[in-house]
Amino acid sequence: MQKHPELPQSFADLGVEVRFLKALHKMQFVTPSDIQQAMIPPALQGRDILGQARTGTGKTAAFGLPVLQKVDAAGRLQAICLTPTRELAVQVTAELRRLAEFANLHIVPIYGGQKMAAQVHQLGRRPHFIVGTPGRVIDFMRRGSLSIAEARHVILDEVDRMLDIGFRDDIRGILSKVTAQHQTIFVSATIAGEIRQLARQYMQDPAEINVSQDKLTVDDVDQSFITVEGYDKFPLLRLILKQENPAIAIVFCNTKHAARKLAKKLFDAGIDAKEIHGDLVQQKRDRVMERFRRHQIRVLVATDLASRGIDVSAVSHIINYDIPPDPEVYVHRIGRTARMGARGVAISLVTREQGKELTAIEMLINREIPSRTVPGFVPGAPREAFHAAPRMSPPAVHAPEAVSAGVSSPAPAAAHRAAPKTLGGRFRPSRRSRRL
Repeated sequence: MQKHPELPQSFADLGVEVRFLKALHKMQFVTPSDIQQAMIPPALQGRDILGQARTGTGKTAAFGLPVLQKVDAAGRLQAICLTPTRELAVQVTAELRRLAEFANLHIVPIYGGQKMAAQVHQLGRRPHFIVGTPGRVIDFMRRGSLSIAEARHVILDEVDRMLDIGFRDDIRGILSKVTAQHQTIFVSATIAGEIRQLARQYMQDPAEINVSQDKLTVDDVDQSFITVEGYDKFPLLRLILKQENPAIAIVFCNTKHAARKLAKKLFDAGIDAKEIHGDLVQQKRDRVMERFRRHQIRVLVATDLASRGIDVSAVSHIINYDIPPDPEVYVHRIGRTARMGARGVAISLVTREQGKELTAIEMLINREIPSRTVPGFVPGAPREAFHAAPRMSPPAVHAPEAVSAGVSSPAPAAAHRAAPKTLGGRFRPSRRSRRL
């Protein structure tokens, strides 16, 4: 095999062809991640795969490279990838297109919120690979606009999330319609019993790959929580954003109404914030996500479902404005930062009534989350003490390797009293019961 010194040799050693090595070189991929190292060789051999890896470790390239390499450019539809959300379908499609830049392959996303006619037109252009949400794929199959019977590769991305949000019947319906001999790949951050049951039903002797090392949270995320009363959350959030000066931050809320309300309050307070949740029309969701990926939005206020597919390496901070009731959701949230080896920060605002939720998270991740205080924050201070701040200044750098750098700002003039030793000191949590 001819050597190409400028191309990533470590990927070539896994069996990746030159046309894809060129794309990897252009994307500045040098060394495969653990999941890529483990998954690419057996996938190239055509084996079914049950793969588990943490969010942000390069799963798309892990299944995308071998499948794209096996697709025949002269044929019709040969591969289908199912994703739990529209945003993730767009994200995966964009990644696959970059990987296939020198391979002359046509890759099309299909998902709800877009005009059916436009997507039917795309399907009529004989795509080699489609990426879609289960609901829209089922719609097209029922209308006769899409046949997947002859597909040679079927991928389910983030299977755990698809099952969580109720796509069980759609997944089974789609998998049962693929009648040709094919390769099936499941990739997920967690592998539960129901996923294994699906694997037993629709896979043949799958290669099980687990590079999560039994760690649900990456070591490169600096996790902490702050004890706060509900009415103090907003001024505290503003002070955190001012002092931390994040490169790009995602603020999580538990409901669409809360996300909408918080984004408006932040914007009115002089902070460049936009919301993303299920009530937004698809075109607006796409615009917000595109601006966020281009670093044109500093703070994204999101719900959990809408956040699926946010794969932006420069996200420096995750702030849980609302602590999630499900501890696994916490894991998925903080996985939006510290992508591909970069460092990140995760801060949770926890009220004294939420000790049980915090304890459940700590038990799941098998580590204690330390508490922290914010200099200059005075619990219960009059609202006018936290006057509107000017628009957040651009960070000094946007590079992923610098995402953990924070620029401190002077404390607001009104917060002249010394910071308490413990925020809400009388609510200092006990390690045993985690009371706040």
